[in-house]
Amino acid sequence: MMMCIGQFVFQLDTLAYQQLKRRTAWKHPTQALVGARDASQYLGPGEDTITLDGSVVPEFAGSHLHLDDLRYMANTGRAYALVEGTGTIYGAFVITEIEETKSLFFEDGSPRKVEFSIGLRRVDMDDDGRADAMGDLVTPEQTALQ
Repeated sequence: MMMCIGQFVFQLDTLAYQQLKRRTAWKHPTQALVGARDASQYLGPGEDTITLDGSVVPEFAGSHLHLDDLRYMANTGRAYALVEGTGTIYGAFVITEIEETKSLFFEDGSPRKVEFSIGLRRVDMDDDGRADAMGDLVTPEQTALQ
């Protein structure tokens, strides 16, 4: 396991990312002063974002269809616990964007290679103080069958 968000596990069999970019900001607004440098005040943490970039080659490992699982999770608007395989707990994150690029096509139009980028943003915990750690990978179609 490389990382999981909720119950979705990033690994070779699903989606393996090749790059993790994290950007953390802090709020320091300024106020203009006459004859002096601007005054600055620390207001606390700002945005904490993570971008996972990778590619899938279905002939060897993984499937680009798992991007649809992540799209479903993003459509719920829920925050999910983000945990790295090393045990690092990043906190509660929402999926803000998914971008995919398909290339090197078979005769039937299916891609041999899919590059993806997944944007995540840290959020505060929900009202009862916890993220949706378990998540929900059941699609609406699967729910209708039950």
